[in-house]
Amino acid sequence: MLRPRKKYTVYDLQQLKGKRVLTHIHVKTPDEAAAAEAAGVDLMSCSFDSPESQARLPRLVEAAPNSFLSAATPHGLASTEEAIRVGFRALEAGASSVYCSASPFIIEAMAREGLPVVGHLGLVPRHVTWTGYRAIGKTEAEAKLLHDRMKTLESAGAYAAELECVPHNLASFLSSQTRMLLMSLGSGTGCDTQFLFSCDILGDYEERPPRHAKAYRNFVEEYRRLQRERVAAFSEYIADVKEGRFPGPGNLIGMDDAILQKVIADLSAGKGS
Repeated sequence: MLRPRKKYTVYDLQQLKGKRVLTHIHVKTPDEAAAAEAAGVDLMSCSFDSPESQARLPRLVEAAPNSFLSAATPHGLASTEEAIRVGFRALEAGASSVYCSASPFIIEAMAREGLPVVGHLGLVPRHVTWTGYRAIGKTEAEAKLLHDRMKTLESAGAYAAELECVPHNLASFLSSQTRMLLMSLGSGTGCDTQFLFSCDILGDYEERPPRHAKAYRNFVEEYRRLQRERVAAFSEYIADVKEGRFPGPGNLIGMDDAILQKVIADLSAGKGS
């Protein structure tokens, strides 16, 4: 019998920096979490930004009990107090760490309370009104600003940062200049983890995958096939009912006919229970 693998701690991850690239998948369901653990992924992340996702977290942890799972806190945290409360609620629900895209000011308050926090650098989807959807750091000024922001985040106490859509050679340099783990989402091979969303890996949406992603399956076609099978099964059921084929003898519960006839006779004679 195989022994359960050792569940990483933040300390373990820090010791692995520069030694090997870790695999990292954002999962949405218990089935995905169980599959990721069975496949041997190093790290997982999940949402923790709505009542539904917050209720789902314990089920993800149960499905992948030996995996490091980082929970993404809501965007737009209004105060350090709120951020700290949400962070500890995620840990109490079973998360190993928390992701937060807020400012270093909020992340510093969380880290001071002992929360292991992952920040965000590069393209931040919630901040695209400032940048547009594009790679961040291709100019000299942007590259230097990105380095400064990385150092600020490190000083705030983040143990890691998601690095999204940064030129791969710049990302490699940045990773060598920080104690933080840099998690590459479209930022090349020189970071500490390779991060993809399960929906990209499984190909479970209609749109073309982003440039940095790779679809390893075509689940959207599988969903279409399953929907066709649902329609077919429901249609066959309806036809069986209309034609008297369902329920059949194997679907029925029988009663001894003599007992039934006595019940009918007694009830007809006014003899109740």
